[in-house]
Amino acid sequence: MNTLSKSQIIIHREKSVNYQLKDCQWIHNSAKFTAVGGKPNLKGVINIYGLDDNGIQPVQEYEKSVAIECATFQSSSSNKRHLAVGNFEGGLEIVDLEYSAKSLYSVKAHQGLIYCIDGIGGLGIGCGAPELVTGGKDGAVKIWDPREKLPVAKMETAVGATKRDCWTVAFGNAYNSEERIVCAGYDNGDIKMLDLRAMALRWETNVSNGVCSLEFDRRDIKMNKLIVTTIESHFYVFDIKIQHPTKGFGYIKNNVHKHTIWTVRHLPQNREMFTTTGGNGSIYLWKYIYPEDRYKTESDGDKITNPGKLQLIQNQLISTQPINNLRWCPSKLGLALSTSFDQTIRLLIFTKLNLY
Repeated sequence: MNTLSKSQIIIHREKSVNYQLKDCQWIHNSAKFTAVGGKPNLKGVINIYGLDDNGIQPVQEYEKSVAIECATFQSSSSNKRHLAVGNFEGGLEIVDLEYSAKSLYSVKAHQGLIYCIDGIGGLGIGCGAPELVTGGKDGAVKIWDPREKLPVAKMETAVGATKRDCWTVAFGNAYNSEERIVCAGYDNGDIKMLDLRAMALRWETNVSNGVCSLEFDRRDIKMNKLIVTTIESHFYVFDIKIQHPTKGFGYIKNNVHKHTIWTVRHLPQNREMFTTTGGNGSIYLWKYIYPEDRYKTESDGDKITNPGKLQLIQNQLISTQPINNLRWCPSKLGLALSTSFDQTIRLLIFTKLNLY
């Protein structure tokens, strides 16, 4: 494929803000998006933005008493705009963006900062009850039903063991009303996979370096792939279709970035394509190619997945600071939103994705 026919990464619009950007989300059934973070006075902020001929424009700003670290709409139904946020003091809150960010649910979820949050069962994505999962500085991973004040499940550090920061969490395997998986990544490189149906640890491994981000290629299908990114420029693509009893899953490892890889995000319209964002302000666009034989039989007679290959489609330097978040627009192929440490929101266009 020649240069002219390759996908390009274009900065369509950008806007500088006066607060620290931590997360961003597209507002479903809307052309607007929201960004969250913290102001210099340590107050939290939720901003709603729209787009007009003059670029990205603020629509509404809501201030919270504590700086916000993470946010998700994924447990909200598609006809409501209920944003779940985790803050610097361990508070989990669900706010209604239709009614002046009115608090619908609030609980002290962790001791200290909530690093990460994810949801399932909302937006018509994933079967079963709408739930949230949070991971915190206290090393705990907790699953929440917004109808209850106590967690419905949790995974905590054993008594006497060193508590490791949980930096990232993700739901997956929600293909029917019984099955559901939570995967968590920690600052020491641990990855733990919790089966919520069996309420048991299904798999764990260690990738040697702190896990910044992890994501299933789809949350509402049987487990297929899991991508994990780390602080030492590596990312791993685990083929999780079949689990070997002792060796776990086959995987491939990549270190093209040469910087911390802050996020991985799969393209909603094509689960084999994904982006990784780097500590030098770069975005890489990848495609996963399956091997001819997806499984191989080990000497013990059990099957393990065969790793595939990665195709680098495009990469682009868009900032002088780390890109700490990227979100694909679920309704428009190739449209994405990013935030970075230079306090800038960028609207990005990835061209010609339909060719891959």
